[in-house]
Amino acid sequence: MDFVDFPSLSRTTLREMRMAIDSAFQSFTRAYGETLENLFHPIQVLLVFIEDLLIDSPWILVMAALAALVWALSRSWKIVLGTIIALFLIGLFGMWEDTMSTIAMVAVCTLIAVILGIPIGILMARSDRANALITPILDMMQTMPSFVYLIPVVMIFGLGKVPGVIAVVIYAIPPVIRLTNLGIRQVPADVLEAAEAFGSNGRQKLKDVQLPLALPTIMAGVNQTIMMSLAMVVVASMIGVKGLGQPVLQAINNQYFTLGVMNGLAIVAIAIIFDRSTQAYGKRLQRHLEAVHG
Repeated sequence: MDFVDFPSLSRTTLREMRMAIDSAFQSFTRAYGETLENLFHPIQVLLVFIEDLLIDSPWILVMAALAALVWALSRSWKIVLGTIIALFLIGLFGMWEDTMSTIAMVAVCTLIAVILGIPIGILMARSDRANALITPILDMMQTMPSFVYLIPVVMIFGLGKVPGVIAVVIYAIPPVIRLTNLGIRQVPADVLEAAEAFGSNGRQKLKDVQLPLALPTIMAGVNQTIMMSLAMVVVASMIGVKGLGQPVLQAINNQYFTLGVMNGLAIVAIAIIFDRSTQAYGKRLQRHLEAVHG
């Protein structure tokens, strides 16, 4: 046996393997591509609706609504004031429309990630077998280069909003799943025993004890999901997703330093607004639960 050159398959074998896998995937795409597009059509409708609502509404109303939402989450005038100043500067520098598209994209992706992620996290918390099965998949989703997601998604759906949403959700959903699982598993055993002593069944324990106590941890997962959605904005712009990522991509291609920095700072401003608001909401929940449970 040759111990110098590492044993490997021949080029012919590797080429035949690649051709077989590519042919099978292309056949799958031709057979089910239209069906999958129809399945995901409601996501496109929702995204276009939110995007049009934010862009076509008077900017002062949109700013007031976003400030009210930030106040509802944070109860902090400092964060609300910072939000208003940041949005005003974004509009002043001509990035309002792209920012609204980005906010719509992040909102839809986060909503989908939460709707899918929390039940999966609950399943993992209640079943060690599901936990052992899903954890390696989450590891793969978080370590796989984000550009690789785009290849099968674009082959099935082409360019546009839907493939962008799918790629962002795949990239951003692991934190909310992991932290939902962690939060439920960290609920003290004596609290669960007390609930059982009062006659609670499994569903009542989950709804009335485990989820409320795990809520601050789940909110931390939602926060991380939002941040990762924003991180994918520039990558998703490569497949036709509108927003602040497109000017950044244009700046990279044409070496427009100022354009790239301004839109990058706008993404940072949105990230800070979302981060501070959701963190403040999580801390409020934590204080409330500590007050309730002593």
